Amino acid sequence: MAKSGQNPRSLRVGEEMRHALARIFEHGLHDPALAGVALTVTEVRVSPDLKNATAFIIPLGGSHAADVMAGLKRAEGYLRRALAQAVKLRYTPALHFTLDTSFEHASQIDELLRRPEVARDLGPAEPARKKTGDDS
Repeated sequence: MAKSGQNPRSLRVGEEMRHALARIFEHGLHDPALAGVALTVTEVRVSPDLKNATAFIIPLGGSHAADVMAGLKRAEGYLRRALAQAVKLRYTPALHFTLDTSFEHASQIDELLRRPEVARDLGPAEPARKKTGDDS
């Protein structure tokens, strides 16, 4: 099922672009801020008209995020050209990079759920029942 506001084609193009960016990052970039930094492309969201794309990036370990984002901003033109060669489209979307904070957000939620006062409100975990052949 398509995410809200995205059609199946933009989802397919976004996924293809995500894989292509990951391959490009594996080979390394010449920008000093990006040299030796492992990057994870978690998602690429493409506009319905396929003119703009936003890539969500996480530097490995979350270190030097500001420097990495500045380096990616400088490399947008190069990366767009590299994507145009890797992903065959009539028009290569304008590329923008955003730091992905979804894992930090999930970690904060997990931390909140593990707090004693929340665990008390949730109650004890119910053990899973085994299925037997005579249950109807």
